[in-house]
Amino acid sequence: MTPDQARWISTFLDAQAAELDASQNTLLAYGRDLKAFGDFLGGTAFDTVTRDQIEGYLIECEAQGLAQSTRARRLSAVKQLFRFAYEEGWRTENPALKIKGPGRSKSLPKTLSEGQVDALLIAARSHGRSQDDRLRNACMMELLYATGMRVSELVSLPVMAARGDPRMLLVLGKGGKERMVPLSPPARTAMAAWLGVRDTQEAAAHKIGKPASKFLFATRSGAGHMTRNRFYTLIKEIAVAAGVSPALVTPHRLRHAFATHLLANGADLRAIQTLLGHADISTTEIYTHVLEERLKDLVLTHHPLASKG
Repeated sequence: MTPDQARWISTFLDAQAAELDASQNTLLAYGRDLKAFGDFLGGTAFDTVTRDQIEGYLIECEAQGLAQSTRARRLSAVKQLFRFAYEEGWRTENPALKIKGPGRSKSLPKTLSEGQVDALLIAARSHGRSQDDRLRNACMMELLYATGMRVSELVSLPVMAARGDPRMLLVLGKGGKERMVPLSPPARTAMAAWLGVRDTQEAAAHKIGKPASKFLFATRSGAGHMTRNRFYTLIKEIAVAAGVSPALVTPHRLRHAFATHLLANGADLRAIQTLLGHADISTTEIYTHVLEERLKDLVLTHHPLASKG
């Protein structure tokens, strides 16, 4: 990637952060995708890029075997960059304007059964090198399933949100949007237990001159809290301890389980949209299809006429 390409990308990302309040994760994803585009172009400056070059890049992405969703995301980043460049007057035309991408395949999100989630929650209480670790793990898993939070929202929770035995938790979501999510009794109990341990740890650290942390799940990482990657590894370890295939368990799949189980037990779709922090109800509606598939599978598996098919 050339210095000129890097300048374009940096300015574009700064504008996304300032004008659209894009999250750090979104900015990092844009940056990676646009760097890949720049690497493909070699020394070609962005202000001379043609439609044929962009379409050639899409062909190259397909030749590399990239998933349809990945190719669609990469094209989206390129289209937004050139739309921004046109609006800023850096180019007199937008070479990406009429390019049609592969679209995004709307596969149903995979979820976990209530029995599998129960097994994970039980295993979390006994997984860890110390009692402190076990209390933290139990708290994180209970909160994740009770609230449907994204993993980035979970690991960066401020400790002030947990003070006072709250019935509702204030969550800072994508784009800096706040939402309130209710806490289940098990989640409140687990959070109170961990908060006591966490405050004891903080008091000990303060005595030796370490600054106080603002995070509920404070660590010595650069971010000051447990990283998403570390929690991803942790949830896999808990899955093994629970006897659930780790291939089935991810933080986002617990978010899917939260929504699917609520819907299966009669929750209103609009309420689930609010709890998940979805801007568009169409994003939430995917869970109705998940439930339909599960009910269809239930009938085909257990109905007495199914075997006579």
